[in-house]
Amino acid sequence: MMRQSILALNAGSSSIKFALYDLASPQDLQLVSRGTLDLGDVPTLRATAADGTALCNRQLAADKPRDTAIGEMLNWVQSELGGRKLICAGHRIVHGGSAFIEPVRLTPDIIEAIDRLTPLAPLHQPRSLAPVRAIAALQPDLPQVGCFDTAFHRTIEPLVRRFALPREYEGEGLRRYGFHGLSYEYIAGRLGEISPSLVAKRTIVAHLGNGASLCALREGKSVDTTMGFSALDGLVMGTRCGAIDPGVLLYLLLERGVAADELQTILYERSGLLGVSGISGDMRTLEASDDPRAHEAMELFAFRAAREAAALANTMGGLECLVFTGGIGERSSSIRKAICGKLTWLGVALDQHANDAHAEIISRPDSKVEIRVVATDEEKIVARHSRVAMQA
Repeated sequence: MMRQSILALNAGSSSIKFALYDLASPQDLQLVSRGTLDLGDVPTLRATAADGTALCNRQLAADKPRDTAIGEMLNWVQSELGGRKLICAGHRIVHGGSAFIEPVRLTPDIIEAIDRLTPLAPLHQPRSLAPVRAIAALQPDLPQVGCFDTAFHRTIEPLVRRFALPREYEGEGLRRYGFHGLSYEYIAGRLGEISPSLVAKRTIVAHLGNGASLCALREGKSVDTTMGFSALDGLVMGTRCGAIDPGVLLYLLLERGVAADELQTILYERSGLLGVSGISGDMRTLEASDDPRAHEAMELFAFRAAREAAALANTMGGLECLVFTGGIGERSSSIRKAICGKLTWLGVALDQHANDAHAEIISRPDSKVEIRVVATDEEKIVARHSRVAMQA
C-alpha cells in the first residue's frame, strides 16, 4: 500500500517554511523533510532530510512571481515523494476571527470567508492565503486544510478578551483574539509529553521571535495572552510596536496628518527593535552591535516582556513554570537572562551556566519557578490538524 503524506506550510512575511510528513500510522506522523522557500531579493529553496542531511539549496529566478516560486517548491516536494502519495496541504492561517475555531477543509467559499477577515490582519492574512491560492490554481484536486493561530485562544474567558468599548463593537468582532496559537498548542502538548505534572502548573510561554507574544496556560489551555485584536499588540517585536497608547495614534492622525496607510506602515514595519535601534529588527544583529541604541532596544524588549509576564501571572494567580520558545527564546541566552532578572520577585531564579549552555531546564534548583527552553514546531501541529480534518 502506498504511503500517504501531508505537506504542512507556514507562510511568513518573506518566506514559507514547509515540512513533509508520512502518516506512519493513524495516530503517528513521521517527519520526512523540512525546508524554507525564501522569497527575498534572491528567491531560494532550501530543504533538509529529517536527519539534517541537505537535500536542496537552489536559487530561483528573481523575476518570477511568488506563485511561480511556490509552484517550484511544490514540484520539488513531489519529486521527493518517491513511493508516497501527497494527500493534503495544510496551512497555518493567522486569523480565524470568531467563526473559525477548528481546522477546516479549504473550499472556495471558505477561502473567501477567510479573506474577508483581512481587515483584522491586513499584512498577515494575505500572506497566509497566498500559498493556498497558488496550490489551488496549480493542483486543484489536492485537498487543503486551514489551521488558525487564533483558534487556540478560544478558551480565554469573556472578561479577559473584552475591550472597554461600547458593547455593540464587541458584537462586530472588536475583541482580543490572540495569536501564535499553533506554537502554543505545540508547547502545551510537549510539556504534557515531558511530564503530566507540568500541564497542571501555572505556566507562561514566551514565543519570542520577529513576532513575539506571551501566553498564560492552565491545564494546557490558553487563559490570557499579550496579543489582542491584532498582531500589533503586546510585546516589542522586530518591526512592530507592541502595546501603545491609542492617544499616540490619534495624535499622529489628527495633529501630524499621518495618512492611515502610512500609519499602518509605521506600526508594522518601522517600529519595534528596528524603530528604537535605528539599526535592525533582527535581534542577532543588535546583540552583535556595540551601538548604545541597540542596547536600548534590547533593554526595552526585555522590560516589556517581563512586565507583560507579571500581568499574565496576575491573571493566573501565580507563576510556576516559564517556557522560552521561538527564534529568540530558543537561541538568545542574553535575552532570557534579562527577562528572568526582572522576574526574581516572582520566584524566578536562573541558572547562568545552564542558560549559557541552552539547556532544557535553565532554572536553579532553588527556583520557585521552573524555567525551560522548548523548541516549537508549528508545522507539526498543522500536519496533525490536517490529518484529522482529512479523516473527518
